[in-house]
Amino acid sequence: YAFSIIDDCWSRLTRDLKGQMIPDLKTFPSGIKALADYVHSKGLKLGVYSDAGAFTCQVRPGSLFHEKNDAELWASWGVGYLKYDNCFNLGLPPQKRYPPMRDALNATGQTIFYALCEWGVDDPAKWAGKIGNSWRTTDDINDTWASMTTIADINDKWASYAGPGGWNDPDMFEVGNGGMNYHEYKGHFSIWALMKAPLIIGCDVRNITAETLEILSNKEVIAVDQDPLGVQGRRVYASGSDGCEQIWAGPLSGNRLAVVLWNRCSKAATITAKWGAIGLESSIGVSVRDLWKHEVVSENTVGSFSARVDAHGCEMYILTPKRATLASI
Repeated sequence: YAFSIIDDCWSRLTRDLKGQMIPDLKTFPSGIKALADYVHSKGLKLGVYSDAGAFTCQVRPGSLFHEKNDAELWASWGVGYLKYDNCFNLGLPPQKRYPPMRDALNATGQTIFYALCEWGVDDPAKWAGKIGNSWRTTDDINDTWASMTTIADINDKWASYAGPGGWNDPDMFEVGNGGMNYHEYKGHFSIWALMKAPLIIGCDVRNITAETLEILSNKEVIAVDQDPLGVQGRRVYASGSDGCEQIWAGPLSGNRLAVVLWNRCSKAATITAKWGAIGLESSIGVSVRDLWKHEVVSENTVGSFSARVDAHGCEMYILTPKRATLASI
């Protein structure tokens, strides 16, 4: 986790007489520059929020037609990340509203991660790769099983458009907010990592539980998300009632394969991953490492492997072939 990101309402309701955004001093009495300096002292970078419209979603000043001035201001503060929303957009197409901020950020000479938040309305995966570093593929997530699984399925649709430098963004984690159980949150975290999503903690870290911290700090799962190959994993197989017994998989560097067995059924099930479904030759042997147990559970498995998976739960593995042969997923 590299950024501390503040969302809407950091600025006052109006710009100053020079047209500059002003931090809300009731919330940030020392201003954003001092906040950025403090965040940097902790080894992190600061992210801020604005909107590709006349106003933000909470009716603070938007950055449409103010891109140059706002980008220069944020750069002077040491900002390293911008979430750029889609409210009050005057009916202008996003393909016209988002590039000016890209150009303004680049002109500052600072490295600022540009996160488009267009809600997936105009299929940004098709066009945002030339504009931003990530793009939201869906509406806002909420802390429910139905919302999380729906968003996973929508984001999966756009897998082929993601890669190093430009990522599909299914929105932040709800892990730790209380609306789902441990098994559901573990699946949430695993699938987001497999999909190479930006990993953004969305709970109150001041009151984090040991169980939540266990999920959010699983270094082996995070390493899948951060794998340099940068290929988004996807759903490759579904069976059972309404397709609720699912296998998601994706290639990793070093000729390895990440696999998630995801049980979206209402009761426990045994899920079997056959080599043909996950892109392996039928005769190849693999070692199987469990990323939640943090141990190798098989040194040489051939043809398929199975696991008992709790209702609404998942298991996540890395498969390392004994010889270098991966078919296309």
